[in-house]
Amino acid sequence: MNESPWRNPRVIFTLLLVFLCGSAAGALWIKKMTVSAAAPPASWNQAAREVTVQRFKKELNLNPKQTAELELVLDDFMKYYQTLQAQMDEVRSNGRERILGVLDDSQKEKFKDMMGDLQKQQIK
Repeated sequence: MNESPWRNPRVIFTLLLVFLCGSAAGALWIKKMTVSAAAPPASWNQAAREVTVQRFKKELNLNPKQTAELELVLDDFMKYYQTLQAQMDEVRSNGRERILGVLDDSQKEKFKDMMGDLQKQQIK
């Protein structure tokens, strides 16, 4: 009887590698496309927060109560955004470490080169 191709470790590894590369590429693309338009930068600090609040206050003609609520929303949003970013970084790192655990030394070097090439392409 023929063994199912889904039981072949090479097929599973190839699919896993394709999935992880696609996930990384998609995450970086989404981050690149949405960070500048919708979300404040990860380097959110008191000065950036103050500039954002003042701009909203001025352009939207917010009253003091609305301004206070906006500040709470922005603070909550940034905590949530930073938590999600940390979780995404952890997931990527965990996946990379698990893949490296499967590979021999020469494969590990090639995999690292492949990931470096992928990052260079995504930066462009």
